[in-house]
Amino acid sequence: MRCRRLPICIVALFLTANFAFAGEIWVSVTGNDTHAGTREKPLRTLAQALKQAREWRRLSDSAVEGGIYIRLERGIYQQEETLFLRPEDSGTQSSPTVIEAVEPGKAVISGGVRVTGWKRVTDFPPGLPAVARGKVWVADAPEVGNRILESRQLWVNGQKAVRATWLAPGKMERMIDFDTEKEEIWIPTPAMKGLDEEPQLEMTVHQRWAIAILRVKEFDVQGERTRVTFHQPESRIEFQHPWPQPVIGGEKGNSSFTLGNAICLLDRPGEWYQEYPSGKIYYWPEEGVDLSVAEVTVPALETLLEVDGSLERTVSYLSFKGVSFEYAAWKRPSLQGHVTLQGGMYLRDAYKLAVPGLPEKAELENQAWIERPEAALRIRGAGQINFSGCTFKHLGATGLDYEWAVNNCRVEGCLFTDIGGTALALGAFPSGGFETHVPYIPVHKEEYCSDIRIANNLITEVTNEDWGGVGIGAGYVRHVTIEHNEVSHVNYSGICVGWGWTPLDSGMEGNRIHANYVHHFACQLYDAGGLYTLSNQPASEMTGNRIEHIGKAPYATNDRAFYIYFDEATDGYRVENNWCPEPLFDSNRPGPANVWINNGPEVSDSIKSAAGLQPEYDYLKER
Repeated sequence: MRCRRLPICIVALFLTANFAFAGEIWVSVTGNDTHAGTREKPLRTLAQALKQAREWRRLSDSAVEGGIYIRLERGIYQQEETLFLRPEDSGTQSSPTVIEAVEPGKAVISGGVRVTGWKRVTDFPPGLPAVARGKVWVADAPEVGNRILESRQLWVNGQKAVRATWLAPGKMERMIDFDTEKEEIWIPTPAMKGLDEEPQLEMTVHQRWAIAILRVKEFDVQGERTRVTFHQPESRIEFQHPWPQPVIGGEKGNSSFTLGNAICLLDRPGEWYQEYPSGKIYYWPEEGVDLSVAEVTVPALETLLEVDGSLERTVSYLSFKGVSFEYAAWKRPSLQGHVTLQGGMYLRDAYKLAVPGLPEKAELENQAWIERPEAALRIRGAGQINFSGCTFKHLGATGLDYEWAVNNCRVEGCLFTDIGGTALALGAFPSGGFETHVPYIPVHKEEYCSDIRIANNLITEVTNEDWGGVGIGAGYVRHVTIEHNEVSHVNYSGICVGWGWTPLDSGMEGNRIHANYVHHFACQLYDAGGLYTLSNQPASEMTGNRIEHIGKAPYATNDRAFYIYFDEATDGYRVENNWCPEPLFDSNRPGPANVWINNGPEVSDSIKSAAGLQPEYDYLKER
């Protein structure tokens, strides 16, 4: 996508609209942190600018009257550590702290590190395919601190390269058997030789509405069949947890898999592989890529920015305008594998119950304890933390995550693209020792994420590593508004609200999903919905949305994908005037208080055309 150049008058208006400020701190990539932070003498880092603002507030400097405005000039601000915002960084209603790009979209907060020193490979490493010889280049991985940087992501000139894989990206093969007792998967033996000698080999498993990434322990070729076992802890979790597990003998065949991360799989232009423990990075450049001048980037940080407050001392009144957040890592699968329950939430433990039942759910036949994935931006214990006109791209896991006790925030006019997991997450997905089917009722209502508005954002081409992520994923939330967003090209569901699989009261209420445009979803997984909900949410509504273009999900074992899917115990919704090309809806044990009015192809064209980005935000499509 191309950025449209904004007229000078608009940029000038962007900078002068907040004319009532008294404090202004300038930051430039050519600045110096010993400078005063004026336009003529800017600072070098955002961290130093935040410290200066913090000191102004601590000392009650007159500069804070009317607000503090941190101006980021054009450039890439490479972060060596996570930016940490705490209660002392808070503004007030009359004196907010605003971090804004002088040129919208041109000030980049980056966790990436350049890879340089590329040379064509002449001393071929063992296992490199004959077809790749003479075409592959090599470079040493950067050192961060005193460690060689290991990465699962690599970008070349802003395009994500493909980690060496057995089949073409998005392609898979059907497994033969899934043995829970012996903790092994049987597959057709690949024609490629040498996989049994690859120490870093991984298997990605397609299992209904999620994937699992498993580090291979044994690759035991037995003629036309191969037995595969896996490292712990993911082996135990994968074979003990019942939902979702691979399907053997489904309507459309067995569940599928692919293999990756081996030098013998580096056989196509655009693929790369990092050798362990040397850290050497091998890459077969695509046509037209000149590695002597190309910008090759690996991410060093998993989290670029963390806002961390508490119920007693929140972080508040901070806004980001026109800032781009780029290049964050996702490392966990390389260290512990990755087995998820749903929506990218990975399992810490899970198993089937020999005798069903919990006090909260008598028929429950399994238990699960989850953790939320890493996020490029994490926000906890906060209010009035707003993002407008920002860009989130080249990120390994979740993009932006309002995790806990966050209220009265806005995300508006932002672009989310090229993200490995969920683009935007919010609300509690209770983790650690909190069993995931037990209703979440915190002691303090302030622990809910509430009164958050997600509006006029373009979310596209996300979930490109963990297919089970979603466009927008809300857990236990209250009074959240999700409206006029466009969500497209996601591998599972588009917009999801709710958690818990429970009809009981959990505090969720008053959520509004309005006038969104969701299309090209369920591209790889199934049991999906363009709009998807869970559990009891009184006084909620789903109105005026447009949903179309269900994906092919070529390796699904059945055809369960819907324009609107009310999964287990959804209740309390008024569903009205949602356009889709056919009334393809489903409800799983819904409650009695849902009301459906005029949904499907008969909805008026005026409602259909009004869904999605409002006209003043169409420029996002040109970035």
